[in-house]
Amino acid sequence: MVKAKAPISFEFFPPRSSEQKAALESTWQKLSRLNPRYLSVTFGAGGSTLDATLQTVQDLLEKSGVPVAPHISCMATDREMLCSLLKSYLKAGVERLVILRGDRAEGISGPGPFQYASDLVRFVQEAF
Repeated sequence: MVKAKAPISFEFFPPRSSEQKAALESTWQKLSRLNPRYLSVTFGAGGSTLDATLQTVQDLLEKSGVPVAPHISCMATDREMLCSLLKSYLKAGVERLVILRGDRAEGISGPGPFQYASDLVRFVQEAF
């Protein structure tokens, strides 16, 4: 195993096909040799990859042996959906999150349920 000089992490986009899933598995296996601090999984604009993100997080937690930090975005559709998602992550064993403002999905106007990432951080801290 190669030891990195500084802590590193790797970010993955949830696969949308069996070919992408196989590529993801091969990639994280190769990159895990670099001893990353964690792997992160993106959260598409407006939560467009929500189910795929959750499944990818669960797969990586189960198979990789590396902590996984899913992205949570202010552009999620509503607070209830975020609570449900956070409960799923807790149940899966997630211990860290990447919280960001995020990009609006095409065709969606106005902010999500949170204006700034700091608002979402506060919500997560208070709710969980």
